[in-house]
Amino acid sequence: MKLDVLIFAAHPDDAELSMGGTIIKLTKAGLSVGLIDLTRGELGTRGTPEIREAEAEEASKILGLTIRENLNLPDGKIKMNEEAMLKVVSMIRKFKPKILFAPYFNDRHPDHIGTSQIVKEAMFFTGLPKIITFEAGKNQSAYRPLKLFYFMQTYQFEPKFIVDISDAFEDKMKSVLAFGTQFYNPESKEPETFISQPKFIKYLEARALAYGFQIGKGYGEPFFCEEEIELDLINMLNKV
Repeated sequence: MKLDVLIFAAHPDDAELSMGGTIIKLTKAGLSVGLIDLTRGELGTRGTPEIREAEAEEASKILGLTIRENLNLPDGKIKMNEEAMLKVVSMIRKFKPKILFAPYFNDRHPDHIGTSQIVKEAMFFTGLPKIITFEAGKNQSAYRPLKLFYFMQTYQFEPKFIVDISDAFEDKMKSVLAFGTQFYNPESKEPETFISQPKFIKYLEARALAYGFQIGKGYGEPFFCEEEIELDLINMLNKV
């Protein structure tokens, strides 16, 4: 199965928080989008891996994902290593996406940094025929996507581009809140965490508002690319 877009995230809920609106815009436009969570989030203070799996399934429906898979790597130990990198290479070759997304390479959570490093190296090595990976016992062919874009988690960066998610923001928040164990719930008896504070959901909205304002829209999601990005100026002007 070929996908238009493939997203790699360290934990279930990372992609929803960071680029849920963009995913919804893509899927509503008829594009095929896949999401690979590297871990089950088993070290999370609240909930259980089994509950988060069910929450991820519900969020996937809201996002309109074509596929969602989990590499079952150990939570809290996502570091660049050959085994993890080859698993990501195998996913890229399996789904042959045009575009990849990964966490920005500087963040508060070490797993987000590790995921970023793994995906960046996989983006290069997946195009080399002498890097051998298998699927269902068959040797996978080399393949390299067109671009790798990074999404924002906790630490901010100067965006290369911002996606207008004004018409998708409400559904984005529904996908985030599908992870009911992780975010603010006044009835929860579990310990409070960085993201379970009531202010965190308000922060998400404020950040989306701020980036939306920068492009003259209601809500926005920022992205970074280490390469230069072409602007189709003629097409943009013809749309005005």
